[in-house]
Amino acid sequence: MIIGLLTAVAASACYGTGSVLQAVGSRKSAHREAAAASTSGTTQHGGPSLSSTAKAAVTWEFMVGTVLDFIGFGLGALAARLLPLFLSQTVISANLIVTALLSIKLLGIRLTRREWASIAVVCSALVLLATAAGHEGSGETAMSTHWWLLIISVVLMAGGTVAVRLLGSKAAILAGLLSGLGFGAIGVGVRILNGINPFDLSALVTDPAVYAILISGAVGMYLHTVALQIGSVNGATAALVVGETVLPGIIGVLWLGDASRNGFAWVAVLGFLLAVAGAVAVAWFGEPDGHAGPPVAEAKEPERAAVG
Repeated sequence: MIIGLLTAVAASACYGTGSVLQAVGSRKSAHREAAAASTSGTTQHGGPSLSSTAKAAVTWEFMVGTVLDFIGFGLGALAARLLPLFLSQTVISANLIVTALLSIKLLGIRLTRREWASIAVVCSALVLLATAAGHEGSGETAMSTHWWLLIISVVLMAGGTVAVRLLGSKAAILAGLLSGLGFGAIGVGVRILNGINPFDLSALVTDPAVYAILISGAVGMYLHTVALQIGSVNGATAALVVGETVLPGIIGVLWLGDASRNGFAWVAVLGFLLAVAGAVAVAWFGEPDGHAGPPVAEAKEPERAAVG
């Protein structure tokens, strides 16, 4: 349990730091396009174009953030096999706190009292969940479950991408939520994956859950980038938290055998609800540009572009 918790906390730190660095890269890219008076950065619906998202992804800040995301993915996958999903996913989703604190320094964001209160609620919820967590389930499921995970992942990620592009500039929270659902599917996929213990390469590569993980991860990363481009970093991350926490937690309890300690079920339910409510509150109170001052590096970017 302790090793699982430490692993989940480390994954949370990687994800939170990565999100802020990706947001810095996304904003730098947006400033460059604005300075160049580019008209190719947005779609007809006001959202970021594929070329705009690609340019954001090649800034050094974004690439470092992506490396941290991959490290966080590995740590999170390990945590998902060591802890009940309702605990591992919620602890990992506490990257919201890391994101909020780092965004003060790197993005010039000033959090309101409501946002601080919401973050405090999430912290309290994590304490309740850690106290109530019992054993994790075995993850042994019928192969049909693996296929259903793949089918749902494909439909959700494909349909979500289309919906986000149609909504354009209004899609920040939806993009964050869908990226969270994608990352949540990764947690479920890792838990039920065949060929891990003992290692069996043929069983691993023929498991539909592997491809559900790859699709959900790739599209989830794209949607998270879009959310960071058009919305508040705290709001987008909070929406992601809801997506990657609620559904995997429910699936873990109902189908994978996750359980709380005897007599602590109500504590687990309370902690879970508080965690989701706190994340929703951060998303609700976080404005895209409401109380953010442009970082020094971003403020100087147009000037460098003009000189070049």
